[in-house]
Amino acid sequence: MRLNPNDAAQGHPAATPGAEDEVRFAEINGIGLITLNRPRQLNALSYPMIGMLDAQLAAWATRDDIAMVVLRGAGPKAFCAGGDIRALYDSFHAGTALHRQFFVDEYRLDYRLHCYPKPVVALMDGIVMGGGMGLAQAAHLRVVTERSRVAMPETGIGLVPDVGASHFLSKLPLPLALYVGLTGVTLGAADTLSCKLADIAVPATSLEHFEQTLAAISWTGDVLADLRGALLRATPVASAQEAPLQSMLPAVLRHFRADASVAGLLDSLAAESEPAYAEWAARTLAILRGRSPLMMAVTQELLLRGRGLDLAGCFRMELGVVSHAFTQGDFIEGVRALIVDKDNAPHWRVTDANEVSEAVVQSFFDSPWPPESHPLAMLG
Repeated sequence: MRLNPNDAAQGHPAATPGAEDEVRFAEINGIGLITLNRPRQLNALSYPMIGMLDAQLAAWATRDDIAMVVLRGAGPKAFCAGGDIRALYDSFHAGTALHRQFFVDEYRLDYRLHCYPKPVVALMDGIVMGGGMGLAQAAHLRVVTERSRVAMPETGIGLVPDVGASHFLSKLPLPLALYVGLTGVTLGAADTLSCKLADIAVPATSLEHFEQTLAAISWTGDVLADLRGALLRATPVASAQEAPLQSMLPAVLRHFRADASVAGLLDSLAAESEPAYAEWAARTLAILRGRSPLMMAVTQELLLRGRGLDLAGCFRMELGVVSHAFTQGDFIEGVRALIVDKDNAPHWRVTDANEVSEAVVQSFFDSPWPPESHPLAMLG
């Protein structure tokens, strides 16, 4: 790209017809800045937002005057809390195509980010969950703050960790990936760093005037290193060595084994006798007992299979599993109980982990489409 370090232009909106202000695009000093702009909804992704993001990224990818893309969320509470789950629930009951097309286009967007020809930065300030993780984990530089709350909480609503989670969680030791994916545990900045789901931690105050920070940088040619250096001028707020999860890691490694079934995992946690881990084990057991036994077993299989697939293969697998989750899983019931009716009393298809059928679990991985007509066949 061609950057003039002395020409730190003020941000000006890129063309965004039909944006309806849910996403804002600006170009500052040769950087494309994307702001997810639904702060009241914790910047959750609506379906129109996915299309706008994809179109703008495609446009910037071919422009020599845009050297890098930065993603952030509006307001102090969230980067992005996920997708618009209620809209998917309503679409399913109305028989419209939205609940299917949403995931197809979201995964295409996430894949574009993973393969983007220019550096991508994600400012993971505040809540970063579900679909927000799909965006952030594709970035070359992932920045957390003391306000970051990072999680893949899908099992709580009878779904599986998706948006590429079978790929990016595979970079963790398997027991840790299973712990994060099955429980939906929320990680702070230090734990996110230790799990290698973020790269640096900075004070939230250092992001308050981010446009001015971008405008003031004199680029040396390595825009990613330049931005990283500018952000790290502030005192770091956390390090991986300070992560609270590290003290529980021996117990995580012992209980969340690849060879343990979900029922075996629950029994193992219930039998924890070491005083140092007893409270953690009881809390973890209580969380898992509220989850769908069937979808926990599917999640376990998803995360195991993802370790043997490339990125495109992970997205294709996840799309098939999510498709089945609507019709033969517990996704719709989970959304009803926790988001729609809010009675917090889901009626799971299987209530006892010992009664989960291995054949049923494996059926979630039977693709609804022949390989040549898979909606994500073009990936990779």
